[in-house]
Amino acid sequence: MTFDNSAAGWWRDAVIYQIYVRSFADADGDGNGDLAGARSRLPYLAELGVDAVWLTPFYASPQADGGYDVADYRAVDPMYGALTDAEDFIADAHRLGLRVLVDIVPNHTSDRHPWFQEALGGSGRDRYHFRPPSPEPPNDWESVFGGPAWTRTPDGSWYLHLFAPEQPDLNWDHPEVRAEFEDILRFWLDRGVDGFRIDVAHGMVKAPGLPDIGHGEQARLIGKQVLPFFDQDPVHDIYRAWRKLLDSYDGDRIGVAEAWAPTPERLALYVRPDELHQAFNFHFVDCPWQPAALRSAIDDSLATTEQVGAPPTWVLGNHDVVRPRTRYGSLARARAAALLSLALPGSAYVYQGEELGLPEVTDLPDAARQDPAFHRATGQDGLRDGCRVPLPWSGDAAPYGFGTGGSWLPQPEGWDGLSVAAQSADAGSTLALYRAALTERRRLHGPLTWREDTPPGVLAFGRGDGFTCIANAGETEAEVPVAPEGRLLLASGPVLADGATIRIPADTCAWWGPAA
Repeated sequence: MTFDNSAAGWWRDAVIYQIYVRSFADADGDGNGDLAGARSRLPYLAELGVDAVWLTPFYASPQADGGYDVADYRAVDPMYGALTDAEDFIADAHRLGLRVLVDIVPNHTSDRHPWFQEALGGSGRDRYHFRPPSPEPPNDWESVFGGPAWTRTPDGSWYLHLFAPEQPDLNWDHPEVRAEFEDILRFWLDRGVDGFRIDVAHGMVKAPGLPDIGHGEQARLIGKQVLPFFDQDPVHDIYRAWRKLLDSYDGDRIGVAEAWAPTPERLALYVRPDELHQAFNFHFVDCPWQPAALRSAIDDSLATTEQVGAPPTWVLGNHDVVRPRTRYGSLARARAAALLSLALPGSAYVYQGEELGLPEVTDLPDAARQDPAFHRATGQDGLRDGCRVPLPWSGDAAPYGFGTGGSWLPQPEGWDGLSVAAQSADAGSTLALYRAALTERRRLHGPLTWREDTPPGVLAFGRGDGFTCIANAGETEAEVPVAPEGRLLLASGPVLADGATIRIPADTCAWWGPAA
């Protein structure tokens, strides 16, 4: 199967699967996932029923922050293969009908990047945020990973890094920076990628004068208020230029913003018609499994994206977030949340392992952890490794078919029952649920219309001709009226349909639709 490369708007209702390359599949047996391994598993993704794949960074990098510290944006890190492996992955994905998005990291480079090495020597410093020697850091900004956002160079100067010291922030007021990244985008577009997930899309532009914030624990404010180093209005000028570049290529190439904004309204600014195509909906990720909170998050997301003509995105997790099964407190809730999100209009993202119902690995030994925030006193919780443990594919012991040489993060005992092979043989598995949901989802159409005739704790909405999604986020079983001429399409747990009603347990979601 191949896709129609001229089809417009494919991304408006696409299901996009995130591959964390180092943890997906290992072809060469070194314990690290790689592009060849990911390529070998593309048929699995085609069978799962997704429309596109997003690859986390595979560029040349010292790996100070999982590849988000890039030393060369046009080269593949030897850990992951060679440039030909990336090209072969794209070609094979396209033959299977899958589009490919790659990560782009424009807020910062690696400190090993040639530009920064040159800056350490004293030239080209205006490509970054350098400040002259002084007894104290230039301002009170804090790194997201904890500690000051400034590090002193051997000559006493300071440079800005909103993340790790190995990730110096670029100065996007410099024309060379803007030109370089447009050229990087063209490099990958010319090799067939269908779009980019933009890391820290709310960054890049800093407030003039780099003013103090005035208090600490600044990482806790991200996504809650506008900060002088994030979500500054001039960042949108960059995306207007990038949109023109993307539109100059055929095949509907897209840009997706990883943008933390304090309100849905500010997030919607990133997806205006002349800017990016999608922005991750972190307000939905952060939403607890509570009916009022879920409905509010859905309503706010639909309303704000509709104002700018963009589709909403629904995200339950990614490589920085505690896995849904653990975050919600049970597999039942994670399965219900999956059906709820996949029934909503717009585009959905699936992080590798969600379709297996994997839990967060919370007991990794400290010596195994590689998250740079783990060893810092403040900032992020430093426990992102727990959602990055390599996938179980088959077998009854680690590395569960991930590769032949172990895995870079240890996999727990007892994951044999969660493997792709085990779940493929179980009609009641979470993998089977996802496969069925992604097949059924292709028949969904039309806007969302809430039903108001439901008992407390239950969310129900219709779409199209006779489809109803019913999610019981309450604490007790509920009885919900349904169209008697319909049928149960899918459910995340056991439900009982009796004439014109359906009895749905707590923490369960069901799809009801027209009779075949």
